[in-house]
Amino acid sequence: MNRRSFILSTCTDALGLMAGASLLATVAGCRARQQDRLRVKLLKNSIPAQMLGQFRKELKQPAVMDFTPVAQLEELFKLLLQLSGAEAPKKPGLLTRLRFWNSKPEPTPDLVTLGDYWLQSAIDKNLIQPLNPEQLHRWQELPEIWQALVKRNDRGEADPDGKVWSVPYRWGSTVIVYRRDKFKSLGWEPTDWSDLWREELKGRISLLDQPREAIGLTLKKLGHSYNSENLYDIPALAEELHKLHQQTRFYSDDAYLQPLIEGDTWVAVGWSTDVGPAMERYKLLASVVPQSGTALWADLWVRPASVTNDDNTLANQWIDFCLQKDKAGQFSLLAKASSPLLSELNPADLPQALQDNPILLPDRAILEASEFLLPLPAATVAQYQSLWRKILS
Repeated sequence: MNRRSFILSTCTDALGLMAGASLLATVAGCRARQQDRLRVKLLKNSIPAQMLGQFRKELKQPAVMDFTPVAQLEELFKLLLQLSGAEAPKKPGLLTRLRFWNSKPEPTPDLVTLGDYWLQSAIDKNLIQPLNPEQLHRWQELPEIWQALVKRNDRGEADPDGKVWSVPYRWGSTVIVYRRDKFKSLGWEPTDWSDLWREELKGRISLLDQPREAIGLTLKKLGHSYNSENLYDIPALAEELHKLHQQTRFYSDDAYLQPLIEGDTWVAVGWSTDVGPAMERYKLLASVVPQSGTALWADLWVRPASVTNDDNTLANQWIDFCLQKDKAGQFSLLAKASSPLLSELNPADLPQALQDNPILLPDRAILEASEFLLPLPAATVAQYQSLWRKILS
């Protein structure tokens, strides 16, 4: 279930059934040698199979598409390290060596999914290369918040005049999920972070075991930024975080929903991509994006530094396809995560199921009050880690 270990489907309908396998879709029945080829390593389940099918139909030229799903974002970051030579690939087992003894090395993908948290490191370590926004026809249609996220200097730091290093294609947030039946007897339901400190919830909370998330929501409750750089300037922070710790029964990155489902806790803090599917299965669950704002994350398309092909036409077409406004609603519902284009659309023009989903379509004011977890200076990171250890001990 875990969204990111750091804070620790195909042109056919078979994508969901063939997780982990390389999925090939041949268009127009031509030989691969006579066609353009697009190779993509993407996060598993982050692109619906239906969308890949639509992209195939819209192509004007014959092409071979090789979309390979990978289970975790951390694995994709390690792939970029291996492609750059910064990390040696794992040695295959005996059976794998025998089976692929005469096989050629796997070709470099044209595009790779990367979580926004890894963007600075990928740039600083020269794992990826900048994109040319002039070759992306829909780049200017991307809202400013998403353009600002991926404009960085050569150290990977946010820079409004920096290069464009990636393009976001889906995003989500940290939300509060709770048991309707438990709160019915209380006569109220949570709406914001401050509700986690209410006496009725003592020992009833599942919390993400991550300092940036736990300390960040406490900062937000106190009216500060998730990306505050000097925690010592906020004297009430340690006391409020200690109170939250007393409210918490269970910490986890990947199993925080289980005690909620079983009734051991009444409320949990988790990632929207986990919470949405869980709510579909367990109708007693409800969720809310905190009114004062929350932490955001995004999945991005990046180009490995080792890509030497000067003709990126097909890769750019795929990126443009992911930024089509008329597909933003459908994509969001199928992918269980929001398209960056949603905020540019009239909610009344979106599918009713999306209008009724506050996780995928939060109020604009809430989105404007929310933040990405940006890279922090080393000294600030040490403060977060020190405070977290102190609270847990």
